[in-house]
Amino acid sequence: MIGSGRFRRRHRPNDGQRKAVLLSPVIVTVLITGLAFSTPREIAFSRLLPAAPALAAALWPVLPTVLLGIFCLLIMIGLSFVYSDLGTPYTAAAIIAVTLAAAYASHLRLQWEETLFQVRLVADAAQKVLLRPLPHRVQDVEIESLYLAAQEQARIGGDFYEAADTPYGVRLLIGDVRGKGLSAVGAASAVINCFRENAYDQPDLGALVRRLQTTISRYSAAVPADDQTEHFATALIAEIPHGSGYVRILNCGHPPPVFVSGGEIHVLEPTLASTPLNLSALLGDHYYVDTVAFVPGDQMLLYTDGVTEARDRAGEFFPLADWARQHHQAPPRELLDRLHADLLRYAGGRLDDDIAALAVRRRHAGSPEQ
Repeated sequence: MIGSGRFRRRHRPNDGQRKAVLLSPVIVTVLITGLAFSTPREIAFSRLLPAAPALAAALWPVLPTVLLGIFCLLIMIGLSFVYSDLGTPYTAAAIIAVTLAAAYASHLRLQWEETLFQVRLVADAAQKVLLRPLPHRVQDVEIESLYLAAQEQARIGGDFYEAADTPYGVRLLIGDVRGKGLSAVGAASAVINCFRENAYDQPDLGALVRRLQTTISRYSAAVPADDQTEHFATALIAEIPHGSGYVRILNCGHPPPVFVSGGEIHVLEPTLASTPLNLSALLGDHYYVDTVAFVPGDQMLLYTDGVTEARDRAGEFFPLADWARQHHQAPPRELLDRLHADLLRYAGGRLDDDIAALAVRRRHAGSPEQ
C-alpha cells in the first residue's frame, strides 16, 4: 500500500548511471570494433558484434535497435576489407538475424511497459481512494504520515491509516490486515471506509470498533473460503478530544504507540487486551480504552509492526524506543523522515514488510505553523 502523499522512491539510479546504462549498447559496439581492428584476426572479436543489438533490445525502442544492427553490419563489412577470411557472411547473417529478433523483442518490451504503466495508473488511483492525503493539522493537532512499501514497485497493501475531525475530537486509525494480495487490500478498504463513515456518528470508541468488527466480518464472509483466514486485522484507534489534555487509546492487538512527553519516552502497552478485528468469534468481544495525558508539546508515534520487525544483517529487530529517545525533539514531519532513512539504513535498503506510521503532536495554542 502506498501512503498519503508521503511516498519515497528508493534506490533510484542517478542521471549519470542511467545515461551510462542507456549508452551501454554503443559502448559495447565501440569496444568490440576497437578490439576487432587492433587484435590478430585469429581472435575474431568481430563475431561478438551481434551482442550489441541484442543488448539494445532491452534498453532502446525498435528503430534505434535496428539502426544499431545496421551499423554493426556495416562495421563487419568494413572489417572484411581488412581481413578477408573472417567468415564475414556468417557473422553478417548472425547480425541480421539477431537484429530482427531484437527489434521484435524491443516491440514486445515496449508493449509490456505500456501495459504496466496503465496498471500503475489504476493502482495509484485506487491508492488515493484507499489512503487519501491526511490533513497536516486539525485545530491544535498536527498530523504527519509515512508509508514504505516492502517491494519498491508495490502500490497497495494491507497497512492502513485514517484521520477524522469529529464532534468527539480528532480520531485516528492505524492498522494492518494479516495477509497479502488483493484480498488484504479489500479488507483494508472495507475497514477504512467503515471508519470514515462511523467515526462521526459513534459516541464512544467501543461502539466504533464494533462497527469495524462487523464490517470486516461481513467482508470476510463474502470472499472465497480459502482467503478468510487472512482477514483479521490489528488496529489502534486514538481519540483526542478538542481542548482536552488527554488522549483515549483503544488497541486491538496492534503495536503499542510511543509517547514523547517532556523529553521522556513512554511505550503505552494496553492495560487490558482488546480483540483484533474479525476474531471476536474466537476470542470474545472485548474492547478496553486507556486514557493518558496528551498536553501541548506532547507527541505520539503510531505505527504498524513493519517498523519494529525490521531486521538488520544480524537479525536484530529495529529498536524503536531507543531510536525515539535519540530523536524526541524532532517535529512530526522530521521525525518520520528520519525514521524512513534510518529504517532503510538499518535493514540494508530492503524491507521485509510494509510500513505505515503516523506522527501526531499536540500544539500549543496560537503556535505558528512550521
